[in-house]
Formats: sequence, structure tokens, C-alpha cells
Amino acid sequence: MICTYCSSASGLGELLNRVYADLMVGDFAKMVSIKDVAGVCGVSIATVSKALNGHRDVGKETSAHIRQVAKQMGYAPNSAAKTLKTNRTYNLGVLFSDESQSGLTHDYFAHVLDSFKNAAEERGYDITFINSCRNRSCRMSYLEHARYRRFDGVVIACVDFEDPEVGELVRSDIPIVTIDHLFNNRSTIVSDNVKGMKDLVSYIYEMGHRKIAYIHGADSAVTQSRLSSFYKTCEELKLNVPASYIREAPYRNTQGAYTETGHLLELKKPPTCIIYPDDFACFGGIAAIQARGLKVPDDISVAGYDGIGIAKNFEPKLATVIQDTKRLGSEAADKLISLIEHPKTTITEQIIVAGEVFQGNSVKQI
Repeated sequence: MICTYCSSASGLGELLNRVYADLMVGDFAKMVSIKDVAGVCGVSIATVSKALNGHRDVGKETSAHIRQVAKQMGYAPNSAAKTLKTNRTYNLGVLFSDESQSGLTHDYFAHVLDSFKNAAEERGYDITFINSCRNRSCRMSYLEHARYRRFDGVVIACVDFEDPEVGELVRSDIPIVTIDHLFNNRSTIVSDNVKGMKDLVSYIYEMGHRKIAYIHGADSAVTQSRLSSFYKTCEELKLNVPASYIREAPYRNTQGAYTETGHLLELKKPPTCIIYPDDFACFGGIAAIQARGLKVPDDISVAGYDGIGIAKNFEPKLATVIQDTKRLGSEAADKLISLIEHPKTTITEQIIVAGEVFQGNSVKQI
């Protein structure tokens, strides 16, 4: 029950001022406790605790009022006490280190991790990146860092999954969720690369193209899924794919895409459409096309993958597969927190998140 004195804005303000004065000792302010908040609101300490932790057995009006008073009083939960009580630090580790060293400028993973961060913070967790410095003389292993920071769980994205240190972390007793890579004993969140590539090739086919080339990324689980889907879809559409139409360039590498595009354009029978590893690499391919005096899509069509923002605002707008980064990140956070809070009932599984084709205008109707 809310005390009558606290129910009015002016009364609450006056009381808070008195409380602040009482809490001031010399030049130092005491830390506001749950007991202080309970005293101002005229409720029990248990009621305040339940209200601040979102328990449903406290009325909405009372709960909202308690949270408002706690905020105005500057109350902050004691993290050390919370850790002792729950045996959790409410801190999640993020292992993220891509080979191109693009870091959080990597559009796809930056959006996935931003969604992961937002979802984790809504559940009361903080995130910390695991040190990926490769200088052996001044660093801990991934597992050592995770134990040192006492992470409740770790999400792994965009790393060399063949790295022995990654394997050591995955085999540990720390709750783990991976993104876009499957381990048999760990939950993983993956974009539906098989369906994404199938839908993209089918769209290009519907636009009249029969000579489709694919510059795929370096070997990885993602690459294998996309490449297999490319071949399977072409087979179902009865398309002939010459070996010369399949090239490789690193992800997010415009120079590699530029070079491989040059090789494709020099063929006696060049493709009418080229699919690139990702949207960013596609810009390198477009540069190679333009360097030969050709235009996209008038002379040759192109398509990317990922659906980064600039690709949809670039001219010509790239045909691409938009991956649902928001859902990928939130699913990863939900699964990891479930493993932490409900370890006995959370199922280890592979969660597949579908994307969608953005047609743009970089694929010409022929």
C-alpha cells in the first residue's frame, strides 16, 4: 500500500529532500538501500525487492511507484551482494574476432551483436568482449579470460572455429551459444543460408538469367551451406554451371572481388550475372565492371548477400539477401540466458533464422 504522504508529487518531493538530507554525512553520501526506499514508500523491504525485480505479486501501481521513488533516490543494486546471493555476475562474454580485422565495422555482425546487447541488457545482464589479442606474451587464453571475468555465459561469433583455444572454451562447463557455426554439444543460432541462396538464385533465374557465376567466401560452415545450396538450386533449375564460373574471394574483400570479377569477364562466354560473397565485396566487383567500360545492370547483373544499409541506398540498389540480424541477436541472448538461469530444462538446439530477398535493381530482366 502506498502511503498517503507519498501519493502527491509535492509531498514526495519534500519527503525525498528530507531523506537525502538524512543520508548525507559530512562530505560523503551513504549508499541508498532497499530499506531506505521501503521507508519512503511505507512498504516492506520484501515488497520493494519484488517490485524492483519485476515480480507479478506486487500491484502495477505500487510497483511503478516504488521504481519511481528508487530512481529519484538514486538507488542502485549492490552487484557484489547480488553475486553472492545468486552465484551469478550478470556479465556475458562476447568472443568476436574476424579475419579481416574489420571489428565492429563488420555490418552484419555489428547489427547481430547490437541486438544481442539490447536483449541481454533488458534482462539485466552486461556484456564484455573477450580479449582476442594474439600476442601470446601478454594475454590469457579465451577460457582463462572467461574464468577470470567470471562470465555467466559466452556468445561466440565470427572467429576461427578451428582455433584450439575456441575448442577449449566450447568444451568447458561455461554456458555457450555460437552464431553461424554448429557444434554438436552447443546451441547455435544460424541464418538460413541454404534457403537464402536458393531464393536468390531462383530470383535471378526468374529474371531470365541462365549463366550465373558465384564468387564465394573463404571456407567456413556458412560458405559450405551457401555453395551447396547454389549447386543444388542450379541443378533443380537444370542450369549448367561451368567450373570457371565458381571463384573464391575472402568475405568483405573488395580487392579479391575485383580480381575474381576480372577473371570472369575475360571468359569466352562470361556470365550474365555474378553473385558475390557479401554486399561489401560486391562493390569491388562493380568497380571491376566499371573499369572495363561496362554498366550494371545494362551489361552485366550482380547480386550480394547480407542486406547492409548502404547496399539498399547505393545505385544501382543491390539485389541481396537481407539477414534478420535483430532476431539472430535476440535469439542468441534468450538462449544463452536460458542456459544460465534454467540449465536443467533448456534444450541444446540449432535455431535457424530466415532472411528475405531484396530485389533492388542490379539484376536486369533478360
